[in-house]
Amino acid sequence: MKKVRDFKWKKNITVKDLVNELGHVGFQSIELNKASEVFVKMKKNNAKIFLTFTSNMVTSGLRGFFAQLIKLGMADIIVTTVGGLEEDFMKATGEEFNIGTFNSDDVELHEQGINRVGNLTINNESYMNFEDKMSRILQQLYEKKKRWAVSDLLKEIGLTLNDENSILYQAAKNNVPIFCPAITDGAFGFHLYLFQQNHEDFVVDVVKDFGNILLSTSHDEKKGVIALGGSISKHHAILCTLLNGGAEYAVYMTTAHKTSGSMSGATTNEAKSWGKVKDDSDIATVIGDVTFTFPMAMIRALEVLDEEDLLNA
Repeated sequence: MKKVRDFKWKKNITVKDLVNELGHVGFQSIELNKASEVFVKMKKNNAKIFLTFTSNMVTSGLRGFFAQLIKLGMADIIVTTVGGLEEDFMKATGEEFNIGTFNSDDVELHEQGINRVGNLTINNESYMNFEDKMSRILQQLYEKKKRWAVSDLLKEIGLTLNDENSILYQAAKNNVPIFCPAITDGAFGFHLYLFQQNHEDFVVDVVKDFGNILLSTSHDEKKGVIALGGSISKHHAILCTLLNGGAEYAVYMTTAHKTSGSMSGATTNEAKSWGKVKDDSDIATVIGDVTFTFPMAMIRALEVLDEEDLLNA
């Protein structure tokens, strides 16, 4: 049985050593360490890794880390919401987001044409620039063909970008599919609607893409899920694992609590009752802000895997 150990600072401590030491502290520190260990097992055992996240994480600086993980081979399938893809595209094409406060005067921000996401802000002008650029891309895609599965559409958009820190770019470059079941739930959906008014034969096929994610894995493959936040991104991935025999590995990181009965707060243990993860799976549920829990757990895993030369060059 593990013993509680007093944590102390050490000069030049690595992230790996920090998270290892936290594994003896207690409470969520134990789960953080366990999550990192599950990340390592996923990779070492050649599991197909589903990485899911909500758009607010792309608003933040985690966006570049997600892109880097794709490049390093730590994500085989991405599932996310459309806001994050819009903002990834914006940042890839030169838009900048700012750090504000949680206690801003929101009426004043609205009058200034500024939108707030927690303590981050985005100018309306960034969305206007996104609309101009996306209209041209949609026209090019329409000329190429009239009917698109969502993941195929997103790959084509990623191929138009040239930004190493872009999720869309790295996914397209490394042949990692991005699934976005709620493609209309944002500015991009509005642009798709407007474009379709003038091009009635232009179709973005969400049902076709559901088939694509189901066929992206099988009962025979080992599967791992890293779900950051909840919502449709998390559920779309674990529904896929349910229909393919359940996941062998699962890590959920969220600020939501299990008592709400929501998908966002549902734990990895609860997922066993549905068959979304296997009865004997390696699991961890970390309650806390993903902007620091995920980098700590994942960087510790990357350091372990790098020592064993198990990351993509």
